[in-house]
Amino acid sequence: MEKHVRLTFSPDLIKEPLIYQLGQEFQVVTNIRMADVDAKVGWVVLSLEGDDAEVQRALDWVRSKGVRIDDATLGDVVEG
Repeated sequence: MEKHVRLTFSPDLIKEPLIYQLGQEFQVVTNIRMADVDAKVGWVVLSLEGDDAEVQRALDWVRSKGVRIDDATLGDVVEG
């Protein structure tokens, strides 16, 4: 399964290495497609590849940390 999501981080979570931890703790491959960070908010469009159940576990974990998760739109996904 490959799933594209948009993660939005609050200011207190921007400096946390959550995407790195996600790749280390779950059997998923992460690929950042787009990102932007400022003092008030940070977001990233992330491609996750792996078993359906493992991708869902990874997303549940990120959500439990306080990150907002939305499906990425076609315009968010940059091939490369």
